[in-house]
Amino acid sequence: MSVLVVVATEAEAEFVPSGMRMVVTGIGKTAAAVAVTRAVLQERPSEIVNVGSAGALRHGLSGLFEVGTVLNHDMNGDAVRALGYDPLDVLELGVSDIVLASGDVFVSDPDVRARLAERAHLVDMEGYGVAYAAAELGVPVTLVKHVSDNADETALDWVDVVSVSARAIGEWLAANRG
Repeated sequence: MSVLVVVATEAEAEFVPSGMRMVVTGIGKTAAAVAVTRAVLQERPSEIVNVGSAGALRHGLSGLFEVGTVLNHDMNGDAVRALGYDPLDVLELGVSDIVLASGDVFVSDPDVRARLAERAHLVDMEGYGVAYAAAELGVPVTLVKHVSDNADETALDWVDVVSVSARAIGEWLAANRG
């Protein structure tokens, strides 16, 4: 099996085991979707594993989570459906009950966090773009996220805590895809 590890930033990739095929996408859904598309067309992996940090939208969440559903939180899917189109703003990935909300908004506002917590457990900025590109290209995808912050004012401390997430991600990859 040929696994392609997808991560948004070099900081999150710090402890990815050496020898693993990896692409660093940059921040945001568009950058992630384009980087994944390019990598799949060039490298033809049999699986994509997207790893990275995420904000917890609900109290008490910490550690690593495999995502079962990812949603595009900054698209007005209901309005698009009302026009008669399916925006594919919710993607089912697996059996886990963990829902990841992805959007191009860096969530640090308590009101935005509370609104998103009604629909999801975690928030990031790339997961949906990775999952969408993988689905469109017919490559199975797994999303594994490590809680780095609480998606509130502490999210701005991400630079200081991302190494903890990177280490947990590296250990998970070594144990599960190494």
